[in-house]
Formats: sequence, structure tokens, C-alpha cells
Amino acid sequence: MTHMELSKDKKRGIRTLFLIQIFSTLSFSVLYSTLVLYTTKGLALRADTAIAITGTFVAFNYFLHLLGGYIGGRFLSYRLLFCIGMLFQVFGCMILSMVSLDSLYWGLAIFLTGCGLNVTCVNCMLIQLFEPHDKNRETAFLWNYSGMNIGFFIGFTMSGIFQIDQNYTLLFLAAGLSNVITIVITLINWKLLKDVGTHLTHVTGNKQFRLGVIGLIMIVILSFALRWLLNHSYFSNEFIIIVGIIMLIVIGGIAFQQRVEDARRKIWAFLILALASLIFWTLYQMAPMGLTLFYIHNVDRNIMGFTIPPQWLMNINTIIIILGGPSLAHYLKWMRSKGKTVRIPYQFAISLFLIGIGFAILPLGIHFADAQGMSAFSWIIISYVFQSLGEILISPIGYAMIGQLIPSKLQGLMMGTWLMISGIAATLSNYFSQKSFDKTLLNNPLQTNPTFSSSFNILGWSSIGAGIILVCLFPFLKKLIQEKTPHDTPHLYNAPEDTPY
Repeated sequence: MTHMELSKDKKRGIRTLFLIQIFSTLSFSVLYSTLVLYTTKGLALRADTAIAITGTFVAFNYFLHLLGGYIGGRFLSYRLLFCIGMLFQVFGCMILSMVSLDSLYWGLAIFLTGCGLNVTCVNCMLIQLFEPHDKNRETAFLWNYSGMNIGFFIGFTMSGIFQIDQNYTLLFLAAGLSNVITIVITLINWKLLKDVGTHLTHVTGNKQFRLGVIGLIMIVILSFALRWLLNHSYFSNEFIIIVGIIMLIVIGGIAFQQRVEDARRKIWAFLILALASLIFWTLYQMAPMGLTLFYIHNVDRNIMGFTIPPQWLMNINTIIIILGGPSLAHYLKWMRSKGKTVRIPYQFAISLFLIGIGFAILPLGIHFADAQGMSAFSWIIISYVFQSLGEILISPIGYAMIGQLIPSKLQGLMMGTWLMISGIAATLSNYFSQKSFDKTLLNNPLQTNPTFSSSFNILGWSSIGAGIILVCLFPFLKKLIQEKTPHDTPHLYNAPEDTPY
């Protein structure tokens, strides 16, 4: 970060949130990569039931980020809500370690209450370290995203090791320990992570206490509601879709209410780009559901006599992002030094192309499968590489974009909405995963390969088509985001050279 000298506290805050991302992400990565395996192998549930539970878990994790954006800064400070969420994750992991069907639902409900609320808090705490047009925000988000993927790498690796012996009790306890470490780091840096410009900063101590009590009551009620919703996955999926549609309408209403034309145009741009990201995340969220089952039953996973655990396959994603994020930043800087600019809608479009190709090549692997119907391991590696490259181009920039497009009083809500999109996507992924195989034939690759191939083709080519549409919309989007005062406000599509996007 060179363009603007960072203060000592700001540097410390960035480093603190980088560490927090690593340890707070670790426990979620364990459940994200292991849940469908734990429910099928550890609890002997049917594949369709396991996918329904996993899909609902992933969907609510992202969907609840919207609620986190509403509670945080209004009823509880971001840092306090984050610590409460971490405590819930600790208790959730402890309950999951009991390894029973009842502990599964209660453990997931309590864990979800925490992880569903706290991700928005981390992103908003990072946003608050910067002024609205600080040119270093995007770089900070890029590094913070790398920290998150370091947590995923550790969690996926640890899950694979425990998966070999199916020692789920120790796995969940280890995941809970990472949350305890996160709480300690947050408490040590408590003053550094204080709220800036939120609703709570403008109310008195007594009112803050009353709002805090209301916030705690909401969190407890949420845990019981999630326990019921997890056991009624079909209703939950419909509920998430309906609320998602309502939120899109609400965002449109917020755009109309903006008195400043520049703010109104930017919110409309946010909405269009949010819809594009929905397509990307729908394919991406197939990884812990349909893709995992395809990998287990239809891919030759043996390398030199060793069977690769499914969780380790996901580390392809984390390694590419950890290494590729900073590399992309330097590449874009070099492009700008040559007078060329890679604009945000193009980055989103390229991400749709990449993940579309990642899915469209899987049917090729199925076509060249061996006599038993098993696809070569290399095909799914190539698929994950394309998916990971696409993620680099769409995810970190989405977080940073909110700080630039959205007024500070709406940032919590819009950050929650942006993250909620992944919840809607997980619901759609659940649907496509269920349609991609016949549970009665799951152990027969020759029988399930045609349906897997058809599903992957539909998803892949649909994403490529959406990327083409987004490219066609580029002139319109450029007009929406164009700044009126380019000398006073950095142009989102013509960022200074020290920013990665």
C-alpha cells in the first residue's frame, strides 16, 4: 500500500483482522467440507438427505449475513456481536462432537447462529478502518481474503486427516478451539476494533444497553428458529428464495429513495452486479454438495495407492487464491501502467466465463471415463482451477466495492445483502445437486454419469451465456457508476495504480 501512508493503528487493525479471518474461518471450513461426508458416513444418512442438510446449512450461513448487517451497529457493536457469534460457534462445535442425529441439528443450529452473523461484522470492521474514498481499502480486502483462504486451507487439510479415520469428535473439538483463539485475539485488540459512524455511536449508554438486550434476545430466538428450519429443509429453501426476492425489491426501493442522482445510480449498479454474482455463486456452492458426491463415486481418487480425501481437493481453491490474489493485484497494476484498465464488469464477466468453463469441461472427463465409469482425477483438478481463478475476480472486489458505492449508513445492510446472495445461491445449488444424480444408483458410475454430465453442461453453458450478457451491459454499467467529480472522488473503473482493482 503505497499511495497513502497508513497510520500505525490502521496497520495494526489490518493485521489483527487478517489473523481473525484465519482462525474464524477455520471452523466453518471444517463443516463446509465435511458435513456431507459426516452425515452419510458418520451418521449413515441417505445421500439426498445429506445434501439437503448441507445445502440448508450453507444457504443459511450466507443468508444470515443479512441479519448480521442489521443487528451489527444497531443493537450490538460489530466487535461485540462478533465475539458472541464466536461463542456460539464454540458451543455448536462441542455439541456436534457428540456425534448423534439430535446433536447434529442442535449443533448446526447453534453454530449457524454464530457464523451466520459474524462474517458481516469482520468486513464492516475492516471498512471502518478507512475513510470512504481511501485508496488502500481494496488492497486490504484482498489481503484479508487471502487470510480467509489460509483458514480454509488449514481447515480442509485438518478435515482430510481426520476423515481418513472418520474421527469426527476430535475434528469438531479442534474446530471449536480455533474459535476460542479468535475470541482471545479480538479481546486483546478490543479498542482498535471499535465502531465508527454506526447507529450505536450516536446513542446514550442506557439506550445502548437496552438495544443490546434486544439484540441478545434476537440471537437466542434465532438459534431455536434455526433448529426447526434445519429439520424442514424444503420449507427453508423456499423461505430463503422468497426473502431474497423481497430484498432485491427493497434495494430497488432504496435506490428510488436516494435524493442524490449519483448515489441512486450506484445502487442500481450494485443490484445488477449482485445478480451476476448470484449466477457465479450458484455454481461455486456445488462444491460441498453435488461435486463432492461426484468426486467420491465417479472419480478415480487413487494416486500411487493413496486415496485423496475430498477435503484436500478443495485446497486447490485455497492455494490458488492465496497465491493468485496478490499476483492479480500486481498484474492489474502493470496493465494500468501500460494505459490499459480492466474494468469491474469485465472482471465479473470473466469470472462467469471461468467458472462456466470449469463445469463445462467435466462432461469431457465423463466422456473419457474408464470402463467402470470413473473419470480421471485430472479433470476435476482442472475444473477447480478454473473455479478458483473466477473467485479471485469476483469475491474480494465485491466486498471492497460496497465501501465505494454505498453510503456508510447503508453499508451494513448492503454488505449483508451481498453475502446473502451466496445463501440464495446455495439454495439453488442444493436443487441442482439433487437433480444431478439418482440416489438409488449413486454407487453405479455408469448409471449416474449421464445425469451428472447433463447437469454440468447446463450449469456451465448458462454461466458462459450470463457472462456474455454482462459484457453487453458494460456501457450501461459504466454510465451508472461514473463519478460526477473525478478529481475529488476516485473513479471505480479507473482506480489509481496502487489499488488492486
